[in-house]
Amino acid sequence: MCDSVTIAIVEDDDDIRTQLTGYLEGEGFRVVGLDGGAGLDRLLATGPAPDLIVLDWMLPGEDGLSICRRLREEGGPPIVMLTAKDEDIDRVLGLEMGADDYVSKPFNPRVLLARIRAVLRRAQGNGAHPANGEPETLAVADLVVDLAARRVTVGDPRTDIPLTSAEYDLLHCFVTRPQRVLSRDQLLDWTRGRTADAFDRTIDVQVSRLRHKLDAAGSEAAALLKTVRNAGYILAAPVRQAP
Repeated sequence: MCDSVTIAIVEDDDDIRTQLTGYLEGEGFRVVGLDGGAGLDRLLATGPAPDLIVLDWMLPGEDGLSICRRLREEGGPPIVMLTAKDEDIDRVLGLEMGADDYVSKPFNPRVLLARIRAVLRRAQGNGAHPANGEPETLAVADLVVDLAARRVTVGDPRTDIPLTSAEYDLLHCFVTRPQRVLSRDQLLDWTRGRTADAFDRTIDVQVSRLRHKLDAAGSEAAALLKTVRNAGYILAAPVRQAP
């Protein structure tokens, strides 16, 4: 997988950018190092887009949060944020802007590598396809989830709902385990695996974002994602096989 994967590192610190470029290239990735948003925009304009962006929060000019929000609105590639801010509110803000994951500075490059691989697996759908004999397309209320294509649509005619890889994986958990209370730990394990922190509460943010996107698309399914106090979340409706 690595040989065909391009990662853009947007980091204004020359030492960090050089260190990460060398490390990730040593792991078999193709790496493009950039010192700010202008360089990233030029890369995206000339194409093809990188498979993943490692984006520093504190950049001169347009900061990482603004870039992240803009790319999400444009349907850009997955983003792992690098941040020296380690407060929960900062992590939540980064996720709300559309980051797929985050790593706090200072960090071990191996930790970043694990996060990158986890996000790429989600984005590329590894392990998300249905097993033989299982339905490939599921529906709940007016929502249709194509498991093979990782596509979510609503309405008639069908309209795509653009989800990040993290949001899609969360929805995948709910539609494949309907009417069951799923704990935050279970959801973290299924969506982020061993890269999750022991006290990671970002599932709450991801569920909120997922509800918001479904609601903004006019889907009845948004109201079916229920919070179960002190237990987790549940998709409170049956799921059927879609034609």
